[in-house]
Amino acid sequence: MADIRKQRTYALVGTGGCGKTTLAEMLLLRAGVISRLGKTEEGNTTLDSEPEEVKRRGSVQPGFATFARGEARHFLVDLPGDGNFVGDIDMILAGVDAAVFVIDAVDGVRPLTKRLWAAVRKAGLPALCAVTKVDRDRSDFYAALAGLSSILGVRPVLLYAPLGEHENFRGLADVLAGTALIFDSDGGAAPGDIPPDLAEEMASLREAGVENIAECDDALMENYLENGELTPEERESGLRKGVLSGQLVPVLAVAGLENKGAGPLLDAIERLLPSGLDHPPFQGEDGQTLAPAESGPAACFILKTVVDPFAGQLTVARVLSGSISSDSSLKNMTSGDSERLGTPILLLGKNQTPVKESMGPGSIVALAKLKNTRTGDTLSEEKLGFALKKPELPPQLISYALAPKEKGDEDKVFAAVQRLLDEDITLKLARDEETGDILVSGMGQLHIETTVEKAKRRYKVEIILKTPKVPYRETIRGKAQVQGRHKKQSGGRGQFGDCWVEFEPLGRGEGYVFEDGIVGGVVPRQYIPAVDKGIQEASARGVLAGYPMVDFKARLYDGSYHTVDSSEMAFKVAGSLAFKKAMEACRPALLEPIVLLTISIPDENMGDVIGDLSGRRGKISGSDSVAGITEIKALVPMNEVLRYAPDLRSMTGGQGSFTMEFSHYEEAPPPVSEKVVEEYRRQRSGE
Repeated sequence: MADIRKQRTYALVGTGGCGKTTLAEMLLLRAGVISRLGKTEEGNTTLDSEPEEVKRRGSVQPGFATFARGEARHFLVDLPGDGNFVGDIDMILAGVDAAVFVIDAVDGVRPLTKRLWAAVRKAGLPALCAVTKVDRDRSDFYAALAGLSSILGVRPVLLYAPLGEHENFRGLADVLAGTALIFDSDGGAAPGDIPPDLAEEMASLREAGVENIAECDDALMENYLENGELTPEERESGLRKGVLSGQLVPVLAVAGLENKGAGPLLDAIERLLPSGLDHPPFQGEDGQTLAPAESGPAACFILKTVVDPFAGQLTVARVLSGSISSDSSLKNMTSGDSERLGTPILLLGKNQTPVKESMGPGSIVALAKLKNTRTGDTLSEEKLGFALKKPELPPQLISYALAPKEKGDEDKVFAAVQRLLDEDITLKLARDEETGDILVSGMGQLHIETTVEKAKRRYKVEIILKTPKVPYRETIRGKAQVQGRHKKQSGGRGQFGDCWVEFEPLGRGEGYVFEDGIVGGVVPRQYIPAVDKGIQEASARGVLAGYPMVDFKARLYDGSYHTVDSSEMAFKVAGSLAFKKAMEACRPALLEPIVLLTISIPDENMGDVIGDLSGRRGKISGSDSVAGITEIKALVPMNEVLRYAPDLRSMTGGQGSFTMEFSHYEEAPPPVSEKVVEEYRRQRSGE
């Protein structure tokens, strides 16, 4: 088994287009794993190998790479950065020890950057930051650096600053050491001196970095105040301590396409980031904790399921503690099944290398042919019995109806998409029982379109995407007291259930409340839950447009029963009848979902974008401008922004980006409500 102390397990985290995959390519080239630098624009990178990734020139699923550099072994995960494909980021981050946070010197901190950094912090991961594209036109390394502290609240320690900018980027200043690295044409570097015109600026940056390091440790701070300096050993130990505690984030400049800066970045990863044995104790589902150890019972966390066209389904696992090998058998703590792991496989993009050695804490390996193990499960030795607490996934934001190109192929379409659910846990598949529609829900339009493309390619089914389904809800605005009475006699034992229920509206977001107000046993205790269930089942399909009814209270306060003919089923029907009768008097209303849009655009596009949002019934809740980039927050009805991405691209010349998250429900205005209700009635009449 490799020296665990020299293993590093980390994720590249950053927004789409910031250069993560190119950065990974540069690290692989520097480590000697690949012989040439692939480019996302040409579709030939090591980690973006899916046809959908090649087509879109960007990652749509995590890429995994294992490589050695000297005695150090790296387990790298390249995470997607598009908002459509980051829904499972918390699941992946639960399986790594650190993050290499990536921003680019052109666009700096974007709206989604803040969300991704929050995920890193939520996972409790140490991080260092790589600022890419310092060689590009419009790049501004120091504006990006300022955004880390002013927008993200990071306390940065600048390790390597660029010498020269744009096409004149020619080297790196080692800020703490006061020396320089000068690049040659192949990305190699030779020692040099910091140019005199930059000496004062670098000295100031060095002083700020050393002071930040000293502030992380009382003893170092005392030395610093006494001597005005820290020794190289004190700087190094203080910096690593600050990184591991999450107080400090080292920052380095790189240029991926120019293959410049890989060496210093790999050095920083190996010097400053933790090994699998340094990970804090893992938190279990039942409050149990597990400290990583090389020896003792083994446990693995399943952070991703991928489908290989030749090997079939592969389960990607992170070893939490202990070690696994080809003869390991572990219990799935979710399903209770025993799984024989088989030979661990090291991944390098689509390349797979089986290994005979034992794999210890921090290792990320693929396991083939597991029977009943899914993403988020924990495999553990039975005597250990540890199940890692699963991160919560965000709710799906948008639903589309899927239809087969050939009538009668509905089951084929359903089966094809269902096979993708294990691979992508942010998808949801369902059938609309009334309309028969196949509904697929995901994190955005591009997410759904990519899913459909993948289903077509793999399973040879032709699928048509129909209008997105907006998750409207219904509610009531008035009160009513009604009787639900179910009586049926058809020879022999009959059916009898009788209940009086009061319905009244609740505040937004309060859901459904059932209250038992029965006194004196007029409805026996065993039948009261049946009334509740009948109301819930009836309210699952509202009376206006078939959407679930929410934010109301039902209080059962009277009724009667028959000693022979009453049953749970009879009272369930009575509850359902009471609901339907009450809706005639309770003035039902349609609720529309409101989303929070966070939009990042160049300052000059602000007027056009705000005008467009007003036309979409949006309410601006705030805006802020930093370094020529305006961030706008707006609450907008979801129905108005289902296809917002291409419109924003058009308004901003491709420079705008946005994130969208559910905020709350509001009563829909009459024109919207009338249109939705009319469409529902038209569909029903056409069936």
